[in-house]
Amino acid sequence: MVANWKMNKTRDDALAFIYAINENLPSCDKVDTVICAPSILLRDLVKRQGDNLKIGAQNMYYAEFGAFTGEISPVMLQTTGVEYVIVGHSERRSLFGETDDMINKKVKAAVEHNLIPILCVGETLEQRELGITSSVIRKQLENALEGIPSKDINNVVIAYEPIWAIGTGKTASSNDAEVECKNIREAIKELYNALAADEIRILYGGSMKPSNAKELLKMPNIDGGLVGGASLDPNSFLELVKDCL
Repeated sequence: MVANWKMNKTRDDALAFIYAINENLPSCDKVDTVICAPSILLRDLVKRQGDNLKIGAQNMYYAEFGAFTGEISPVMLQTTGVEYVIVGHSERRSLFGETDDMINKKVKAAVEHNLIPILCVGETLEQRELGITSSVIRKQLENALEGIPSKDINNVVIAYEPIWAIGTGKTASSNDAEVECKNIREAIKELYNALAADEIRILYGGSMKPSNAKELLKMPNIDGGLVGGASLDPNSFLELVKDCL
């Protein structure tokens, strides 16, 4: 269960949140619980994370250093102690113009620097209405994973996020979400092998909240959630984490 705080929370807010959940999380051998926070908060959270919590970044650039004002490198993330990084979120694609090529470079850089990329893929409402969701997602996967060898694919997490359901309060039905997550697993099988497809973790990200999480999480090809708004409240997030048990 991954919290994506997006551009929310001051340092005080973040510390209050982590103190509220640290002692209440299930064991990490039962649920992988991750908070992906703004980069300015990462070190503070890493220093205070409990044994059952992991911290991740929301974005990074693919170069190790250079004249890239405002960017964060994989080396910088390593020094904070984070373990995860979100790559290719739809807001990065749509608001900041990230291309498939850039996302591929970020996935490679994350893997090379022992960070676990949470690779986001998903369709717009227009693409869904045209009936091309599966082909759009397949192409996104092929482009983003180009050059990632079989030995590294299970160090990647895939998040299916229907773009039309992010921040809108709309959610794909559990059956629709299951269909696309199953298609993602089939694509990994074709691009890699059956073992990789079986072991890779596939999350649903699209207005998951306590009222719909159990229905989504009981689907056989949905291994967890990438959660935005519902992750900002510690009680709500704890409920979502426990729904994974």
